[in-house]
Amino acid sequence: MTSPPSSRGTVLAAVAALAAVVTLVSAAVLLGTAGGRGKDDRAAAPGRTPEAAPASAGSWTGTWAAAPAAAEPRTGRNGLAGTSIRNVIHTSVGGTGARVQLSNLFGNRPLHIAHASIAVSAGPGTAAAVPGSMRRLTFGGRTAAVVPAGRAAFSDPVPLPVAPASDLLVTLYSAAPSGPVTLHPHARQLSWLARGDRTEDAGGARYATRTAYWRYVTAVDVWGTQAAGAVVAIGDSITDGVTSTAGANQRWTDHLAARLRTERGAPRYGVLNTGISGNRILLSNRGRAPANNPGALDRFDRDVLDRTGVRAVVVELGVNDILRRPQQLDPRRILAGLHQLVARAHERGLTVVGATLTPFGGHLGVVPRQETVRLAVNAEIRAGRVFDAVVDFDRVLRDPADPQRLLPAYDSGDRLHPNDAGYRRMAGAVDVGVLGRGGVVAGL
Repeated sequence: MTSPPSSRGTVLAAVAALAAVVTLVSAAVLLGTAGGRGKDDRAAAPGRTPEAAPASAGSWTGTWAAAPAAAEPRTGRNGLAGTSIRNVIHTSVGGTGARVQLSNLFGNRPLHIAHASIAVSAGPGTAAAVPGSMRRLTFGGRTAAVVPAGRAAFSDPVPLPVAPASDLLVTLYSAAPSGPVTLHPHARQLSWLARGDRTEDAGGARYATRTAYWRYVTAVDVWGTQAAGAVVAIGDSITDGVTSTAGANQRWTDHLAARLRTERGAPRYGVLNTGISGNRILLSNRGRAPANNPGALDRFDRDVLDRTGVRAVVVELGVNDILRRPQQLDPRRILAGLHQLVARAHERGLTVVGATLTPFGGHLGVVPRQETVRLAVNAEIRAGRVFDAVVDFDRVLRDPADPQRLLPAYDSGDRLHPNDAGYRRMAGAVDVGVLGRGGVVAGL
């Protein structure tokens, strides 16, 4: 519902006033953490080491993430030089400060960012910022950043009141040709492009081009005491939410984030979605190096273990190993790949919740042998021989009258991907208590 002009103006003025207050109160703390990086979620207040910092001092945790998935077509030479890229991202938890991660994973030369900013969005469907919320981002104290090819970099922290379940604007401008643009192609979120350096334009008038991609931005962390850590969901198009309503935040991870914010006994975790459409456990796409759509075994450290404040992992993978060519029809190899992911997470003391493989009967090209493989993998998962705990997405989404297929009420129409109702049902099936147990819970 849209507020009347008078009440909307009052709300925006109040938010701007709050931003000014928080800026003054939190600046000293945040400046003391300027050297922090993704895995250092216990960064201390000034004058304290991380080990000595009290819990009430706050910490960094991930509020949003996107996996770098591919090099953008037709950007191999100049990238998006001379263009301001305004990424719209949706938070899971809030805080009093923020920092941003930029990735040049698929670049073939250094990425020169001349100017970057972060702000609170003025509302859905607009490139405008809440007045007073625009913050210039710096990198090592400088307004410009150079991100080497294949690498990532965090901005310095900025004081900014970030609300849970809100939209932020992360804007980047590069004047120099940068080579292939690192992007996440299935954002299900409207972002914006503008010609020239419009990085700190609070108004959205100059942002005339809409885009369905996230470019370069792969994480936003927040500083505060609201969250005790984060859960990372690594998966394929079902976790990516490709058939959810665009701009409505209806992925199953969005619904899980709402549960973790509101339910009694649920851990107050940020939820980080690192799904990639078409993703597999065992194989990356063929072609250029690094390959587009990197397999889970290749990207697990970057997209899961290195995320800020990670405490638990949900793995939703395996369907594309069976369906995509070259098709993997030996369930033992799929299970071996899952075991490797779990072992690497256990080395970090993380709880791993694994999802059963969802139904795909009736999807284009599916043959009976593929269903046999899916059932064999699911039998091992349900038996407790793979993960610490299980979320049975297969059981909650399947049609009881035809278990090889999605229930029609949850089917987006392609016999493979859930609709919004199906994604909500998936989130409801997660045992949130298991996520908060803080370490390996083998045997569940």
